[in-house]
Amino acid sequence: MDYKYIEQLLERYWNCETSLEEEQILKAFFSQRDVPVSLLKYKDLFCYEQAETASDTLGSDFDARVMAAVNEPEPVKARTISLAQRFMPLFKAAAVVAIFLTLGNAAQVAFKGDDRPATNVAAGQDTQEGPSVAMGDTAKVDTLQQAPATAVILK
Repeated sequence: MDYKYIEQLLERYWNCETSLEEEQILKAFFSQRDVPVSLLKYKDLFCYEQAETASDTLGSDFDARVMAAVNEPEPVKARTISLAQRFMPLFKAAAVVAIFLTLGNAAQVAFKGDDRPATNVAAGQDTQEGPSVAMGDTAKVDTLQQAPATAVILK
C-alpha cells in the first residue's frame, strides 16, 4: 500500500500546518493495529492520549482524600507571652546599668583615697575619731540671736 497521504500529513504536522481534522486522521491511522514499519516510530506520538487517559484516572476516593487533607486544622504557632517576659529585656538593661553605676562609684572611692574616720575598737570605745561634723559646716550665726531686742508688738 501507498501511504503517501499519511506521509504528507506527517510533513505538514511537523511544520505545524495541519488542521484539527487532519490531526484526527493521523490519530485514527496510528490507532490501527497494522501500521507500516517505516511509520511505526510515530505510533506512540499519536496514541499516547488513548493510553494515558485509560491509565491515569483518579480513584473514587480522591475527592474525599483531598477534602480530608484540606480540612485538617493546622497547629497554632502563636504563643502567649506574659508581662514579665515582655519586660525581661528592660529588667536586664536596668541590672546592667545598676552594675555599671555600682562599679563606677566603687572605683571613684578607691581612687580618691580612704576618707573614712578610723574607729577605736581596740580601746573598747565605740566612738569614731575624726573631723567633727559641726566643724566641717560653715559657721552660721543664728539670726534670732542677732535680732534687735526691741520688737514691735501689734495690738
